[in-house]
Amino acid sequence: MVEAKIELDSIDWAILAILQRDASQPVHAIGEAVGLSTNPCWRRIKRMEDAGIIEQRVALLNPDKIGLGTTVFVAIRTNRHDHEWLDAFSRGVSEIEEIVECHRMAGDIDYMLVIQVRDIGDYDRIYQRLISKVPGLSDVSASFSMERIKHTTALPRPA
Repeated sequence: MVEAKIELDSIDWAILAILQRDASQPVHAIGEAVGLSTNPCWRRIKRMEDAGIIEQRVALLNPDKIGLGTTVFVAIRTNRHDHEWLDAFSRGVSEIEEIVECHRMAGDIDYMLVIQVRDIGDYDRIYQRLISKVPGLSDVSASFSMERIKHTTALPRPA
């Protein structure tokens, strides 16, 4: 994949908005919605894929329907910031599939994890795996989501 910087016009943004709502739509339907025939629409999509703007097309699952309805936000502080520790942390986090997001933070928290689990007991199992894989975690604090008020994977068009 060749990642080139490209300028997006209003048609590109319209295509991206459609794909973010439903990437399963056929190209001819997307093209019709934005005023293009199939081939020019396909070329624009391909150009955005080649540039890395469209990373992948996936199916989004409902966590409640598959038994993973508990979302846990885990704030981590550590006293270690060396490359060796960071490599071990990255490997440990990557090996635990229930960790669906990991962010390095600015401020009081060093890392923030988002974990999808069945329940609190399932979280404890994940917590035990994490601390066994990653030494030197000085503070691990979990907060459990009571209700998901907003969730989207769609990114807005920058102002």
